[in-house]
Amino acid sequence: MGKEIIKIAIPKGYLFEPCVELLGRAGYDVDFLLEDNRKLSIYSGRDLIQYIISRPMDIPVYVEHGACDIGFSGKDALMEKESRVYELLDLKNGRCRIILATLKDGVEKVKEHYRHFGMVKVATSYPNIAKKYFDEKGIQAEIIKLHGSVELAPVLGIADEILDITSTGRTLEENNLVEMEEIAVSTTRMIANITSYRVKYSLINNFINQIKNVIK
Repeated sequence: MGKEIIKIAIPKGYLFEPCVELLGRAGYDVDFLLEDNRKLSIYSGRDLIQYIISRPMDIPVYVEHGACDIGFSGKDALMEKESRVYELLDLKNGRCRIILATLKDGVEKVKEHYRHFGMVKVATSYPNIAKKYFDEKGIQAEIIKLHGSVELAPVLGIADEILDITSTGRTLEENNLVEMEEIAVSTTRMIANITSYRVKYSLINNFINQIKNVIK
């Protein structure tokens, strides 16, 4: 009977390097993760880990449905997907903020909509977060879902505001946008499939403890 492995989801993009760096510091073999290739599934025989490289928004879905046992996920993706997973650890890296922003010369127009309970158009890659936010505020909002370059929406006149993530604010500034409100702060979280956490408890707990040792 072969030894049991764990499947770990790692996000592509800006979270990839800090996650891999953390794995390396925890003593895991990450050299093959840093190779210049397009493999999306990589096995470490030394560590008995199957790594799945995925779009950040898909990681909570893969973990919830058991395709992966554990995963590195931004809090923004967890809030958007509302997946049923265990959130085990805040890794404190990959920090960004979920914010509302509008054109610098459009601030008063948006505030006027708010004051008179008018309809606002909001472009976002996070439609669920946006809907929940505006529902809680009692503000009518038309949510326009985009998959990228959300900052263009107010510039092109298709939205009054955007709801997006920002880390430095540079992209906002370059597109003549100004922050209206901070909705939440997102950092990288370690999440686990509910069944896997029970069935592979010792394996997953050992992994979590290794990571904890290097983030303290």
